[in-house]
Amino acid sequence: MPTRRHSSPVISNVGRALAHLSEDSIISLDPDKLERSPYRDRFDNEDETETELEALKMSIANEGQKIPVLVRPHPTISDHYQLAYGHRRWAAIKAMMAEAERPETIKIKAYVRELTDRQLIEEQSLENGVRENLTWIEQAMWAVQLKSAGLSHRAICPILGLSEAGVSHLFRVTDAVPQDIVFAIGRAKGVGRPKWTAFAELLRDSSKVERVRKLTQRSEFQKADSSERIAMAMRAAVGAPDKQVRTNQDALQDFALGDRVIGRMKRTSSGTTMTIPKQEDAFAQWLAERMPDLLREFSHQHGASR
Repeated sequence: MPTRRHSSPVISNVGRALAHLSEDSIISLDPDKLERSPYRDRFDNEDETETELEALKMSIANEGQKIPVLVRPHPTISDHYQLAYGHRRWAAIKAMMAEAERPETIKIKAYVRELTDRQLIEEQSLENGVRENLTWIEQAMWAVQLKSAGLSHRAICPILGLSEAGVSHLFRVTDAVPQDIVFAIGRAKGVGRPKWTAFAELLRDSSKVERVRKLTQRSEFQKADSSERIAMAMRAAVGAPDKQVRTNQDALQDFALGDRVIGRMKRTSSGTTMTIPKQEDAFAQWLAERMPDLLREFSHQHGASR
């Protein structure tokens, strides 16, 4: 019997979305009158997320907001809205407003449409499908949200591009691993189905759940990358002794003049970022102006010049 194929959410839904958007008008809204969707499709406590947000802020500052967000009228608050998709664009604009030298409102471009909870969550699913870069556990937790909106396993299949067996496997893991532990571990980029499945099997013993919960409160766990956190959690579940793990504590470097911190460099598995406080904007401008000279000096010292 031939295997039934499941179409990509991009192929199956993008035409419908474009048809809807062509009927909507673009309006400008005060970002302070927007709220997140009540459904959580992303883990937002990752260094990678911070890096992506900085890049998006720079893009919007230089080129403007090219793609409108989609919102619905808020179901309980007059003259307010809930986001269906565009959370990162909204977060970037809010951050730009907060960092501006003078208080000002940067309007956000948006499509406004009446949406039920189920329609809202389906629109979010479409954006996930277009991006197609959810980690395995983010996909599993999104399936939980889809189910909470009333979608059956069969209805979830085309949204996630999975077979019914694949969707059922997501729920076998989320049924065994408590949500607080999932969110404490994080996105776990590069950690797929086999490791999460093995972890779920361990946590079917309730005593092991409590051991892992205690671990999540420890500073060494919270400072570790999410891929390291799941390894630490699995060792805690089986009662194995802790191993020395690499944490971000040693990857933090402050640049200071006496007690005055003018910048901080942070190294993670996904890259290196430098943060300069708003009150040190003069230093940031000075550094930006001298960056070409610094790059030439680096190139000369490391033999990278052509």
